[in-house]
Amino acid sequence: MRLQKNSLAALYSVLEFASDPGRQLSASEIAAKYHLSPHHLSKVLRVLGREGLLESVRGVGGGYRFTGNAKRLTLMDVIGLFENISAPRRGGRRGARSETEAFAPVEVEDAVAVVLAEIDEIAKATLRSITLDTMLKLMARRRK
Repeated sequence: MRLQKNSLAALYSVLEFASDPGRQLSASEIAAKYHLSPHHLSKVLRVLGREGLLESVRGVGGGYRFTGNAKRLTLMDVIGLFENISAPRRGGRRGARSETEAFAPVEVEDAVAVVLAEIDEIAKATLRSITLDTMLKLMARRRK
């Protein structure tokens, strides 16, 4: 499973905010830390704010603050805001096939597609089972 830039920016941001829920950070501070475009990150943060995960504070010294529940919010909850995770992977293609697929018999192509779909489902299940709190604990252990 490959995540889009929006999803990764959202995960980085939410984990950054959840690591110290009382702290207020600006989009530019997070963008600088994770080498992201501040303009692009602002769009991601607005989505997170609309979903109730962040609170926006306006004015001088403004920014965002975490308002979600790190013990209940999963990685998939965040990713699902930016990606269509329910869309099944396309299986074997009937009809026109590219030159690189021309060598594979349809049954081989279909079998590979089934395995890749199962791998995606396992990845989704894993992301649904990992909370932000679990990630924060993992990050703390890795810092030691």
